[in-house]
Order: sequence, then C-alpha cells, then structure tokens
Amino acid sequence: MEIVSSEENQLVPREIENVAEEPRVLCIVQDTTNAKTVNERLTLNLPASTSLCKLHEDIAHKAGYITGTFDLTWGNAADMAPLDHSSEMSLSESGFEPGKRNFLQLTDKDGEQPQIASDESGTADSSGLDDSSQERFIGPLPRDGMAGCSSDYSSPSYSYSSILNKSETGYVGLVNQAMTCYLNSLLQTLFMTPEFRNALYNWEFEDSEEDPVTSIPYQLQRLFVLLQTSKKRAIETTDVTRSFGWDSSEAWQQHDIQELCRVMFDALEQKWKQTEQADLINQLYQGKLKDYVRCLECGYESWRIDTYLDIPLVIRPFGASQAFGSVEEALQAFVQPETLDGPNQYFCERCKKKCDARKGLRFLHFPYLLTLQLKRFDFDYTTMHRIKLNDHMTFPEELDMSPFIDVEDEKSPQTESCTDSGAENEGSCHSDQMSNDFSTDDCVDEGICLDNTGSTERVLKPKSLLTFELFSVMVHSGSAAGGHYYACIKSFSDGQWYSFNDQHVSKITQDDIRKTYGGSSGSRGYYSSAFASSTNAYMLIYRLKDPSRNAKYLDVEDFPEHIQRLVQKEKECEEQEKRQREIERNTCKIKLFCMHPVKMMMMMENKLEVHKDKTLREATEMAYKLMELEGVVPLDCCRLVKYDEFHEYLECSYEGEEDMPMGLLLGGVKSSYMFDLLLETRRPEQVFQPYKPGEVMVKVHVVDLKTETIAPPISVRAYLNQTVIEFKQLIAQATELSAETMRVVLERCYNDLRLLYVPNKTLKAEGFFRSNKVFVESSDSSDHQVTFTDSLLWKLLDRHGNTIRLLVLLPEQSPGTLTNRTVCKKASGDSNLSFGSKGNRKSVDAMLEESTEKLKNLSLQQQQGSGTSDSQKSSDASDFDHIESPIQESDSKICAAADNRELENRIRSAVAGNGSASTSDLENQFACEERSDSEVNNDRSTSSVDSDILSSSHSSDTLCNADSGPIQLANGLDSHSITSSRRSKAHEGKKETWDTAEEDSGTDSEYDENGKSKAEAQYVYFRAEPYAQDSTTGEAQKCLLVHVDKRITLAAFKQNLEPFVGVTSTQFKVFRVYANNQEFESVRLNETLSSFSDDNKITIRLGRALKKGEYRVKVYQLLVNEPEPCKFLVDTVFAKGMTVRQSKEELLPQLKEQCKLDLSTDRFRLRKKTWKNPGTVFLDYHVYEEDINISSNWEVFLEVLNEPEKMKFMSQLAVLTRRWSPSQMKLEPFQEVVLESSSVEELKDKLCEISDIPLENLEFAKGRGTFPCDISVLEIHQDLDWNPKVSTLNVWPLYICDDGAVIFYRDSSEELPDLSEDERNELMKKESSRLLKTGHRISYSPRKEKALKIYLDGGPAKDLGQD
Repeated sequence: MEIVSSEENQLVPREIENVAEEPRVLCIVQDTTNAKTVNERLTLNLPASTSLCKLHEDIAHKAGYITGTFDLTWGNAADMAPLDHSSEMSLSESGFEPGKRNFLQLTDKDGEQPQIASDESGTADSSGLDDSSQERFIGPLPRDGMAGCSSDYSSPSYSYSSILNKSETGYVGLVNQAMTCYLNSLLQTLFMTPEFRNALYNWEFEDSEEDPVTSIPYQLQRLFVLLQTSKKRAIETTDVTRSFGWDSSEAWQQHDIQELCRVMFDALEQKWKQTEQADLINQLYQGKLKDYVRCLECGYESWRIDTYLDIPLVIRPFGASQAFGSVEEALQAFVQPETLDGPNQYFCERCKKKCDARKGLRFLHFPYLLTLQLKRFDFDYTTMHRIKLNDHMTFPEELDMSPFIDVEDEKSPQTESCTDSGAENEGSCHSDQMSNDFSTDDCVDEGICLDNTGSTERVLKPKSLLTFELFSVMVHSGSAAGGHYYACIKSFSDGQWYSFNDQHVSKITQDDIRKTYGGSSGSRGYYSSAFASSTNAYMLIYRLKDPSRNAKYLDVEDFPEHIQRLVQKEKECEEQEKRQREIERNTCKIKLFCMHPVKMMMMMENKLEVHKDKTLREATEMAYKLMELEGVVPLDCCRLVKYDEFHEYLECSYEGEEDMPMGLLLGGVKSSYMFDLLLETRRPEQVFQPYKPGEVMVKVHVVDLKTETIAPPISVRAYLNQTVIEFKQLIAQATELSAETMRVVLERCYNDLRLLYVPNKTLKAEGFFRSNKVFVESSDSSDHQVTFTDSLLWKLLDRHGNTIRLLVLLPEQSPGTLTNRTVCKKASGDSNLSFGSKGNRKSVDAMLEESTEKLKNLSLQQQQGSGTSDSQKSSDASDFDHIESPIQESDSKICAAADNRELENRIRSAVAGNGSASTSDLENQFACEERSDSEVNNDRSTSSVDSDILSSSHSSDTLCNADSGPIQLANGLDSHSITSSRRSKAHEGKKETWDTAEEDSGTDSEYDENGKSKAEAQYVYFRAEPYAQDSTTGEAQKCLLVHVDKRITLAAFKQNLEPFVGVTSTQFKVFRVYANNQEFESVRLNETLSSFSDDNKITIRLGRALKKGEYRVKVYQLLVNEPEPCKFLVDTVFAKGMTVRQSKEELLPQLKEQCKLDLSTDRFRLRKKTWKNPGTVFLDYHVYEEDINISSNWEVFLEVLNEPEKMKFMSQLAVLTRRWSPSQMKLEPFQEVVLESSSVEELKDKLCEISDIPLENLEFAKGRGTFPCDISVLEIHQDLDWNPKVSTLNVWPLYICDDGAVIFYRDSSEELPDLSEDERNELMKKESSRLLKTGHRISYSPRKEKALKIYLDGGPAKDLGQD
C-alpha cells in the first residue's frame, strides 16, 4: 500500500490501480447519526469525475443506509447547506480537492435518522465490485498507546460498530481480542485452505460425546461457517479461545504464529482420534527427510527418517554478516552437507575407526501443503539481546522443489544404506542441525543393511509434479519484543490476493506481496540496515500444483446436512443480534436517582434504559420496579422529574405529559444527557408540588436553640426575584414557624454563613443559585439581639459544620500491664484513681455509660450561660466541658477508689483551666514507665515519603459505614447532617490552628514555652461515648465514638483522650487507619484534624509520644558485601541539638537488647540513607538540625567498622571500590577508600596501593544505578565508561561529590577469556540468577510470557500435571 502525506502531515492510503492517471479524491466521512457510529470513519478514494449522486450511492452502500435518507455536509463547515444527493456535478466541480483529505459528515435528514438498507447475502466472490470504492488496508494498522499488537477497540477510527457491515471484498474479518492477531492470521489461512476447510466441514459433532463449549473442532467449524456466511464485517474469536481452555488473560499474551500452528495441529489430532479426520494433518502438512552421515573413506552411510510439519529456514547463518537473498538459497543451505573432520571426525562402524565424514539432510517427501518458516528471530551474543532480522529475502510465487529431493550422489559400489527402526520425530526439524554433534549413538544403523534394491523403492516425482504455488504469507511487523501479525492470502476461487488484517479485509496486489520481502525500500548507503523495514514475511505456505488433488471451496448449497443446520442456527443468532442492536439503537439510557424511603433514606443510583417510544407513565413504572419500591410506596405516589445531580437540583416536573414518548421528552436518543431523572415519592396524603423551570430549590434546616438540634432538610421551591421577606413567609408555611421572629442563614459556599437580614433584598442578590441550603430559627430568645457572629445560633451552626464522627480503637492491655500504674494526682487535691484493686471492679462499658449519664447535664448552653459575665469568656474554653471521659483500662475492668461524683469532678478539672497545673506531675509519674517504641509499634512499613504524604492535612480519605443509619447524637445533630465543610469565626489578632502549624516541622510539643496547654487557646468541641464494635474473633475491642471539631489540634485531641486511655498524652501514640487497613502514625501535634472525615478510624497504641524537637528514626544496617545490603535494626528517637555521638550512645543498649549487637561507639558509624544508597558519613561532633537536616520518619544507615574510624573531617571523601578481574570473570568484595581530596590521581594511587596493579595499567569506572550498582560480568568490561579523562572526581561524567559512590577498577593488561557458546550460556544463567536474587537490573531477560498451551480438557485448572 502506498502512503502519501497530506497537508496535515498525516499518512493517507492511496489505491494502487492500473487505470488512467485521473486525479482521485479522498473522502473521509464521519457518521454522526448515532452515538455508536460517531467515532467511525468511512474512507472512499474516488475519481475526481465521480458525480455527487454516485458519491451518495457509494456512501449509502458503505454505511448500509438507503440512498436519500441522509444528508452529507462539509466537516469543517457544518453550517453550509448539505450536498445535493441528486446532482450530476463532479466532485472536482463541487469543491473537492484531489490529493487531499476531504472531510464530510453524514447527518440526519429533516431530523429523521437514516433508514437502514436490508442486508443482502454476502459472497466471497468480489470480482464485480468497483475497486475504486473499496477501502484498502495493507500492513499493520496504527494503534495508539500500545506497543505491539493491541486491541482495535482502542483505535479511534474503528469502533465496534464498524464490524456490523460486511467488507466489499465479500470476506469477513476477525476481531482482535487484545493481542490475538497471530491467532487471527493463522485462522484465516486455514479457512482459505480448501482442503482443510472442506475436511473440517465433513466432520460431524456429536452432542452426546463432548461439551460443545470445549470442543475445538466444533468451535473452529462454527467460526468457518460464520466466516463464509456471516453478514458482519468481522466476528469474534472468543468461543474458539474458550475451547482452547484460555481465559481473558491469554488475550493479552502475544505468541509466535508458528508455535501456535504446531500446538493447534497437535490438539486437533488428539480431538480427531478414531475419526475420518484422524490423519488429516499428516496427509496435508507432513513431509519426510533423511538425516544421514556418510563415511568418506568407505562410503558407509548411517541414517534415520524424520518427519516435519514445516521447514525452518535460516535468514542469516551464524557468524555471517550477509543474509541469504532468497528462499531457494536458504533451502540449498538447509540440505548442504557438513564435513566432519579433525576433532569432529565420525566413528565409522565399517572402518572401525574415526574417519572424515559428510553429515546432512535430504528431503524424501514433500507435503501437499508446504510450510516454510523464515527464522527472523535470533539471539545476538554481542549485545545479549533477542533480535529480529529484517534482511531482504525474496520468495517466488511458484516454488520448484525438485532440486531439493533426495538424489543419490557420489554413490559407489561400497556405499551401504542403513536405517533405524523406523522411529519418527513428529516435531519440526531445526535449522541448527549442522551444529549438532552427530554421535554414533544417535544414528546407529541397528544392524539393518539394505541392498541396492532399496533405492528402487523410492519413486521420484517428475519436476512438473513438484511445483508449489504460494497462497499465504503471514507477515510480522515490529521487533523481537513484540509486534503485529497479519496475513496476505490468495483466493483459489479467483486468484486475487487479499490482506486479512484482523477485522479489515482488503484487496492487494503483487506489489504489496513484494513489500513483505523485508530490507530497506531503497539504497541508503552505509546506514541502510538502520532503515530496514520491520514489516516482513515470517511464514509462507505453498500448495502443490496437482489438478487431481487441488480442491475447491464447498459452496453453501453443497454443505453437508449437519453444516446446513449449523448455518441456519447461526443465521438465527445473527438475526437476533441484529434485532437487539436495533433495540439498543432506539433505547434511551439515563441516570436515575431515588431517595429510598426505607433504605436508610439514602440517595440510590441506577441506570434507566427505556425505549424511545415508551411513554412517561410506562417509564415511571419501570423506574418504580428498578428502585425496588414495590410494596414500599404505591405506584401512584411516584413520579419522574428532571434532576441535576451535581447541584442536587430538581429542574422541572412533567405534569400532564404522562403519555408523551420518552424520546421526545428527553430530546432524542443520545449517548449521554446533560441532566438526570429522579424518581420522587410522596406519602398518600401528600400532593406533588409542580416544579417549573426557573425555580430554585432550597433545603431548609430548622434549628432549635433550646435542644441544640438541627432537623433534617425540608425542600422548598422559590424564585430568584423573591424578596427575603417573601421567602420567610414561604418557609413559614412549610415549617409552621413565625416569619416575624425568623432568622434565615444561607450557607452560600465553603466557610461562608450569611444572615439574611435585609427584608427587600432579592434572593438573587443574596447569592442564591439553582440549589441552596439555609438554616432557620424562630424563637423569642435574647439571642436575636446579639451580633450574629457572637450568637448561639452561629456557634451551633459553626459547630455543626465542623464536627466529625471518629471511631477510636483503644489499646488492648494485658491484666498486669498497668497494675502498678497510677493516674496522677491533680494539683487541686482530687482523689486518686488506682488500678489493681479487686474489691470494686466495674466493666469499662458500665463505667462509660454511668459517667456519660452523669455528665449529660453539662451542655454547651449551660457552660456559656455561666460565663456570660466574664469579659474573658471564650467558647474555646467552655467547649472543653463537654467531655464525658471516664478513665479506662482496656482489658475489661477498672477499679475506682472515688465515687461517681468525684470522678465527674476529676474529669471536669482535667479539662478545665487548672488542667495544665498537673502537667509536670503527669510526666514525672510516667517517666519511669516509658516503653520503647518497638514494643508497642511493629509497623515498619511506612517510609518517610509515605508518612509525609499520608499525614498531609489536605488529604480527605473517607471510610463510609453503609450500615449506620441516622443517629440522633447527644448534641442533637443528625449524623447524616454533619458536613465536612470548615467554618471559622474571624477573631481579630488570632490565627487559626491550620494557619499557625509549622510546615514540615516533624512534631511540636503539646505545651508552649511557658508550660501552658495549647489546647486552652483553641476552639474545640469534643464528646465521646462508648461504641460496641462487631468483632469476628469474639473479643470485641474497646472503642469510642468521638464527635469532635475537626479544627482541634492533634495535641488537644490527645489531651481529651487521656481519661479514656488511662495515661497522659505523652505516653500513647495516635495512628490513622486507612481504607486498606494500613496504619500511619500522626505525629504533628500542631496539625488539626481537618484531613479527617466522618467515620474515619483511629487506633491508640501505648508508648512514648514524641516531644518537641524529637524525631522518630528508623535505623538500618549497611552490609556492603552481603546479597541484601540493607537490613532493618531498630526504631529510635533523635532530638534536635543532639550530637551524633550522643545518638550512638543511646543506640547501644537498644542494639544489644533487640539486635544482639554488642558494639562500642568507635566501632560503628551512622551515615545518610537515600533509598538503598549509602551517603554522607556523620561525624561524631555533628549536631542534628544544625549540621544534619532531620525530618519525621527519618532513616539512617548504621555501618559496623572493622577498624577505627578514618573519617575525621568533612573535607574527606569515602568511596566504595570493587575490583573487576577480567581473566577470572570475577568481581572482588567492596573495599572502602578514604580520600583527602577529590583528586583522580589520589584515587588511582590508593587503588594501586590496595591492589598491586601498576599505575599505568589501572583503569576505573563509576558504578551505575542503586547501590551496590550490580552488573553482569558479561557486560561490565564493555558497558561501563572506563578511565574517564578527568582530573577531579566532582566533574562530568563522574560527579562524585558525596560519600558512598561505587568505583570499579581493573588491570588493563588482563584480557577476557575465550568462552565457548556453552560456557557463555552457563555463565549467563548464573549471572541472571545472581542478579535476580539481588533485585538488580538484568540486561537480558527473556520476555516473560505464559507458555502457549491448548487445553484439551477445558482449562488449566484441571490440568494438574502442567506447571
């Protein structure tokens, strides 16, 4: 296929026709009449003299429409009048430009969709078709975004709808499942082989013997019937692959087409046992050859007979730079004998000694269908990569095989022919037969000597009977890593060549066949190989020219009876599919929503599919059943309304239009709609409110200041030109509240509450939109007289908008864990609560419930009322009084020495202003009981990067509890009405928590520099209650359901949890639980809970929390000469201002206790860790945060030293060196070299010193990649940049500026050993295994693909014996 470039620099196919050189017009037509065809492009290449009338006819035929039922318009000027479908004006006269792409759009005519033409039975004989109007494709189709052979579904030019109309060639294509082009090419070749197709049709499937789904011959039979009789453009192959036992993953595996051919033939032979077709494969495809060795001294010959199904032909002989130029040359080389002499001499049985001999192959019999495999895939031992040979190799249309048949040459009277016992190799012979060591064991004559009369049994066919004609070329386009297959096949019915490229079938010419020879298209001089085409022939199939055997395709009327039944069955299925497609074409699909009155009052979503002719009444009944409202709500209490999901807006209702068709109501059948439908319900006594276009919807929440509750929303419809006073009256009617004392607050957007106080202002001016949310309150309280931002209403709404619901899992403690632990005394002299007393134990749940009951009188309103006379009154402090926090021990029991009233007083004092006075006492009492972090936290999976990401306050992971219904909280809030929006009251001179939090500061202390609790300066709401969590293990973990203002800092949140955990906030840690149940510690105490949302989970674990300036550090051991150089040791804590030596001293007891490492401070070092790379060596006098930057979840390397530390100054440079010994093909262990400067000369001197290599012979190179920079010994000698011409290490190409760089060095006088092929292969296997174990890059790794298997028993699950 020729390719021409258009003005838009895109490749355009051009027909190759031997007609008059008339200019041609390329028309590309987009069918916009249907959502399924909008991505389809129809391509026509017509003579410029073609009339507009003929253009319409050709497009109608191609698209399957009736002429005159559609319009054609210019694609770039849709507002122009349609082209006249009856005009005789030529294309060139109508504005079409020859040689360029002319874009047209196929549109509806007068608003009516085109009428589909009745299908006519397709025929394989397309001789009567006009070539000029055919869509032709030769070569691989473009595939966006996929390397190799991918599914054509992804191609923007070919949608599924393009397979609905049969190709003009009369042939049917095959749909590419994903990467099954190799299968499609082979199937089309077998289908176009008359002898194979007819034999398959003659086989009859027996239902009683086998499942049709797993019967490979039956599924092939069905596929061939569809290929011959279907009216579709392309059909699926999924039924065939399912019979192979393949699942969907196999569709994404590309295999070799020759391998598939062999495996499929084996499977068919197994399935056809005991049938007439049992020997079909051998009869059609099997040939015989002689593998012989002849002594050159006595003429004695030993040989054996082998069979073959295909002949593999070498493209380029091993070690040669020149490829064979033709198939004939390759065949001659295939039978060219090899002389065995020197060390390869053959032991002659007659001479009883080793003699020179001749070894080779002779063809004895050629099959009826001759298959040649061109071995284009090879292995390059220089680069150690699999490659594809794209060399030019011609092949004839008619191949004379008579020169290659066995002709006894050099036969002397002393020559004897000996054969084996007749065992035959069923596999294909291999092209490497000449390199095999043909030992006497392999070709023993077994004592059977034949006289000369044996040669008379061989009957040679005349030359005229050994002529084969080419009829199939299977082409591969791409590289050794992957590509695309398609087939060029000649039809034996008309002699025409066709390109079968997945679902596209088109006519091609002999020129197109010649393009598959490979090689460059023209002379490009020295660089010709670089421009060689990657599209070339891979398999050739010839058929013997023998009129007595050459068969013709069976016509439909000549089908066997069982095939005729199958044809009728498939025709009915196809008609059913066509009817179903027609239904789909006229079906409106639109999103449907419904607020289910029973199922938790949740908004349910579904998709309503309704025929365009169905009425609104019928559609309502369908939606009623779809939403499962039968038996819940009467049908007459439901209606469909137009709905906007994004704005939660009811646009309009359809009163009086119940009998209107849905197609008209929705504006036609479309692929997507700009609106949705809502199935609205009502109670029987209610009446539906009409919704008119232009109205706005308002969700009204009634606020009760006395009970501090906010009611669920009531929907009210209003107009934007209404005034506020009119709107209040509307709300009063809906809520039965007084409009005169009503306050209306609009929640306009995030962080914005607006009081509507101007009576005559319109709703539009106040900022109302399509969907709005307001809060109304109507009472005669004095709260009306207070400034809105200081009112109780504002505080209640502010709290409502910022309160979130969290599930807190308390720590599980063994009975003895806290036996001796006491809760601190308060400075005010409150009673102690001791643990361990057996006389007065209560369960945790009982204790929590009792304390909750006693503290219910502590409402927010009461606390605010008690402090109104205090000028320093602040809601920030008062809201702390809502904590219902009994101290608990997480086992199951707790002992309290005080009564409930004393407990209440203690809890209140713990969170009131005097709470900070006990801070030092708390810390002192628990100082002796600090637990190491590793005892309580074994989660080491979080890297510093993960923690930084996951602790970001901008994340908003939400765990939704689908089983929880609307819970009436103690503060009166509906659990579903708590939103995640954040509101804040703007106080002058005061910054909010999220503004003052330090950026990436690791952690901050819970107390400021004056020892005052920071929680006192924050506005928070906190309320906790016991929560019974279901447990599958039978041991329910103690949980709290916490309602908290998400603007609270982590420090204040932990303080509020103290009474429930039983220890101070410095003695426990907070872990956030994500959706995948991974836990990550929250350590930034100044950060708020704004990233949390409703129903998020938090786990509390005992252990010392970080103080200000402290950082949690993970310590890994660096083992430079171990296969795994990075080993985790311990979690520890480093502090700001601490020296490296101090941190080493603190590490010593941990290392001894947990890792059994008994070290001294001068025999190990700490150094920077970046992923797995060792970096800067930290010197003992370095100070954290001054000399060494440190962050949360930091990681460092610990390296054990075998001698005292050599690194003393920052100017020194420590590099890791490794010697490469080419003569031994070996890498020595790492040795560290400490340099005083960055001089290359110093590095060389040090390397000479440790290796005894003469300076003039020393060469070095920098390692690549991640430490330990491993590389294969087969590559290191040539792949690294040896001996760079630089004088210092800190310049290009080395850039060694920090400790830890890897340097390889070698002796240039050493030479690589000469390895045999076997030695090289063995070494490559060892290196691959070694590098795989260390997890490093392997330069050559065979393409990981599943073995090609066809399962005869239905699938791999039953094939237990296979790996």
